[in-house]
Amino acid sequence: MWTRLGRSKRTPSLAINYVVLALLAVFTLYPMLLVFLDSFKSPDETLSNPLGLPREWQFVNFVKVWTEAGFSRAIPNSLLVATVSAVGVTLLGALGGYSLGRLKPRGGDALTVYFLAGGSLPAQMFLVPLFFLWRKLGLVDNLWGLALIYMGTGAPFAAYLLRAFFISLPRDFEDAAKVDGATQLDIIRHVVLPLARPGFLTVLLLNWMGGWNEFFFANIFLHRQEVQTVALRYVVFSSEYFTDWAMTSAMGVLMMLPVMALFLITQETFIKGMTQGGLKF
Repeated sequence: MWTRLGRSKRTPSLAINYVVLALLAVFTLYPMLLVFLDSFKSPDETLSNPLGLPREWQFVNFVKVWTEAGFSRAIPNSLLVATVSAVGVTLLGALGGYSLGRLKPRGGDALTVYFLAGGSLPAQMFLVPLFFLWRKLGLVDNLWGLALIYMGTGAPFAAYLLRAFFISLPRDFEDAAKVDGATQLDIIRHVVLPLARPGFLTVLLLNWMGGWNEFFFANIFLHRQEVQTVALRYVVFSSEYFTDWAMTSAMGVLMMLPVMALFLITQETFIKGMTQGGLKF
């Protein structure tokens, strides 16, 4: 009797949860489904039938995107920028986060607030002096120069996030390693780094996806077609008076595939890193 009563009391709350999750899934997946369907339509059909199934599946759209839009050349550029910047941000964030979260330097709390405030400022504030500096250094139209910008804009938040992650880690393992005679470097290599792997992967994935999809800085600092990223080539089928929604949707599908595949492969570790990193700020 009590078991039945307990189940009946829990059922309404679970039903509400399922309804909310279903609505969120619809709002999230429906636009992606429309983009997927439009990518197989002709340009005229995307205007006359934007919400329905394709009357004739146009697989040639992806061939045109790959060849005419220069997508095959843009993919290596985006992979280079996204990977280099994500690895750099993770390394810088790990050094800053460990120092602030574990070593407790003097003025560390003020420095943490500074990182948080600096990361919240709009990047457009520094655009003009940054552009002139990059032009003097020869880093305009340079993929490595763009990766440096992503590192500078992503490192403060990475340090802030990893600081919280390091604080949430228990110190018992470190104390046991010290009793066994381990040096500080041994503790970092064999104790801290394995425990903090979910946090590192979270920062790595967030910055990789940000570098892959970033448009603003890429549009300002990359002018030649040979060095443009996929985000810049995405607008090649758009003009002031007309947008080829079929080609644009096909390119959007190709842009989403690497991000979705990477997230599906690492989603368990990614979610674990986000939840653990949010415990103590």
